[in-house]
Amino acid sequence: MTMATNTTKLTLDDIADLRAYEREREEFRAHIIALKKRRRVHVGPIVTLVFENRDTIRFQIQEMARVEKLISDEAIEGELRAYNPLIPEPGSLSATLFIELTSEPALREWLPRLVGIETTIELRVGSGDDEIVVRCTPDPDHEKQLTRAEITAAVHYVRWDLTPQQIEAFVSSPVRLAVHHSDYDHETGLDADAHTELVADLRSR
Repeated sequence: MTMATNTTKLTLDDIADLRAYEREREEFRAHIIALKKRRRVHVGPIVTLVFENRDTIRFQIQEMARVEKLISDEAIEGELRAYNPLIPEPGSLSATLFIELTSEPALREWLPRLVGIETTIELRVGSGDDEIVVRCTPDPDHEKQLTRAEITAAVHYVRWDLTPQQIEAFVSSPVRLAVHHSDYDHETGLDADAHTELVADLRSR
């Protein structure tokens, strides 16, 4: 199995057919579990972000094709159109935001309160007077499907675009991930594994 390590978009040639995928699935799934562990960041008690890359998105498409028995080029191309925008280009980062609620009462309480949370995620690079704040941008195509005025979705897709100067600061400075919403205000520092992964995304391995 070939593990992808660059940030180019996926094509039909990158998506294995169902029989071929079954042969590689166990190894690829173990790789993705380990990869997502390094790229998962918890911010406060109920928000988690998983930073996406080419491998995580290929896994998403392969699993979707497996579950839904997608075998035609047209069906796979539809998945590629939907998920390729979530692969970060050099100089950008992309993440799936999960609001992790496990009960119906919690969903009823929190999802109306957290409308707009997908616009409040910040990368805070450095500290003090030299701190750089980079606000996220929700993915526009997914946002059309996910956003309502009275209630938010439990999953959002967000991205950050950094300038060359911001990237160099990111590489050499501590970085925190912050959610600054009126009803949810938390932040956490990136650990060494997450920082290394995201530097590789920004610099395009």
